[in-house]
Amino acid sequence: MSTTFAVIITNYNYKAFVAEAIESALAQTRQPDQIIVVDDGSKDGSQDLLRERYGNDARITLVMDENGGQLVAFQRGLAAANADVACFLDADDRWQPDYLEKVGQTFDTRPDVDFVFSDIVRFGGENKRIGDANHEIDYGYTAIATYALAHWYGGPTSALSIRTAMARECVDLPSALAKRWRLCADAALVYGTSILGGRKLFLPTNAVMYRVHGNNGWWSNRGQVASYKNRIRTRELINHFGQVAGVCMTSTESVKFEFRTKPSPTRQERRRYISIAMMSPGSLWKRVERSAGIRFKRASTKRASD
Repeated sequence: MSTTFAVIITNYNYKAFVAEAIESALAQTRQPDQIIVVDDGSKDGSQDLLRERYGNDARITLVMDENGGQLVAFQRGLAAANADVACFLDADDRWQPDYLEKVGQTFDTRPDVDFVFSDIVRFGGENKRIGDANHEIDYGYTAIATYALAHWYGGPTSALSIRTAMARECVDLPSALAKRWRLCADAALVYGTSILGGRKLFLPTNAVMYRVHGNNGWWSNRGQVASYKNRIRTRELINHFGQVAGVCMTSTESVKFEFRTKPSPTRQERRRYISIAMMSPGSLWKRVERSAGIRFKRASTKRASD
């Protein structure tokens, strides 16, 4: 059975770019079942542009509302979605025409996969590809690694595709926490999917074009104080999902079993899990035993190179 897809494009004051993002979704060789454009109370004329250009286009669902931030925009888009998988696209980015076809092949053939993330190609101020590898990586389940190390198994918003029901769970945050994650809400999608039990897969597509302009770069240096505060906020978010899913540091006792869900782990992933085993509860002997179960586990297929 063919997977259905909803593309959720969120916009705030990106009138200069939003039509380009929408046109890239319309130009996909595998057409999405829905394209939902959520304007988050833009003040730059975006809403007039969207109504004029797409208001009578049956392929586009426009969601216009007051400003609530990225998390609220995700919630509004997901509320309007009626498809198996939600694919997210920032209004200042764009996709190459074969992006959805490549992602779709994965979801069609892998009903066990909940979350697919892609590499990105920066454009604008620079031209550089960023991704986990040049080949597909099945990360299996990642709840324990995410909880213990706050490891980021994901990419920026425009490179994320998630089964819709799980994406809705990820953005359903308590009001106090939601206020603190009003922006950078892709963290809720990435960390939430891991800890709530989603299976993750990295798929290199070379098709997600990430526009570099102003201070939008997620890799830019925000300073030591901002970095520290972000770590605290991230731990709070991870702890919330841990409480929902029943994941905590005691769960690291099962780290070798989570590691076994990875068909072809990289050396880096193996080292990551060994470090978790050595911080898990119990005697030194128990920790070493768990570590050995990871260190000497053979991949079920040829191991991926780093």
